[in-house]
Amino acid sequence: MRKTLYIIGLSTFVFSCTSQQNVKKNTYKPKTPVSQVKSTVKTPVAETQKPKITNEHGVEFFTTNLADPAKNDNTASYGSIVSAKPAGYKVVKTYFPAIAQNFRQRYLILHYTALPDDTSIKVLTQQGVSAHYLVNNTGDNEIYQLVDENKRSYHAGVSAWRNDKNLNDTSIGIEIVNAGYTSDATGKKIFAGFSDEQVRKVAALAKDIVARYQIPATNVLAHSDIAPTRKQDPGPMFPWKKLYDQYQLGMWYDETAKQNFLSLAQEEVPLKYNDPSFIFVVQTALQKFGYYTDLSGKWDDATKRTIEAFQYHFRPLNYDGIMDAETWATLQALNQKYPAK
Repeated sequence: MRKTLYIIGLSTFVFSCTSQQNVKKNTYKPKTPVSQVKSTVKTPVAETQKPKITNEHGVEFFTTNLADPAKNDNTASYGSIVSAKPAGYKVVKTYFPAIAQNFRQRYLILHYTALPDDTSIKVLTQQGVSAHYLVNNTGDNEIYQLVDENKRSYHAGVSAWRNDKNLNDTSIGIEIVNAGYTSDATGKKIFAGFSDEQVRKVAALAKDIVARYQIPATNVLAHSDIAPTRKQDPGPMFPWKKLYDQYQLGMWYDETAKQNFLSLAQEEVPLKYNDPSFIFVVQTALQKFGYYTDLSGKWDDATKRTIEAFQYHFRPLNYDGIMDAETWATLQALNQKYPAK
């Protein structure tokens, strides 16, 4: 009996040890070396040195261009910097300014008031129309500013030039005190002239605006250019060629190029004048230059008014709305010199 108990006990012990060894064998996990996580040191990004913002009596200004002038980009602020003031937060200009920006002011539009000085001031300041500037006809050295250049004035109305519409959004307007026009017995419009003092004021003002906002020559326009079926201002008496020759403002054709086109135009226009395909070509050329016109293939009223507007600007000695050889040659010379981009 004793022997039997001994054998049973020994068997139990062996089985127990074997089980423990198996458990240990099954649960054993070799230690894997733990790699030390190294802290990464961020290299500070070198900031481009920018001119400081000028602060005058708590008002901030930034008058330096850091962007690419070749792309018509500009970071300069011609006026105080306007910033948000969110409740409970602080707006900082640590990274001001971003270089990807440009001016809203892309066009300069010239008008006449068709009113005397006092009435012009009243209408442009107290009614539903306005302009950024008003050039008077009183013989002094003053130019009236009526609207902040950073804001829209209501001077262009329904308007278009090349690919742009609603030019109030992108333009500065200059109104010039002038009597406008009257009509003679035949219905021809007779326009009032501009004084030399006014022209000098307009030229100086336009030169300053164009230079600051980098406005191209193709965007210095008459109200009649951007609304040819509605408007005539500033009319054929306004000296566009003088502004071009003496002040390098706006567009004008090269006489040699015009003469080269004229020889062919003198043959082409009388022969094809009433041909719808020729009218379509003329309308296309007007549209290519910038005028908003339908390609109807007809000498309709809208086309005639557009030709008249073109003549006000570029052929002021004859503004009858008829596409004669000289007008056709002038339009082609301008399209050659100022191709649409």
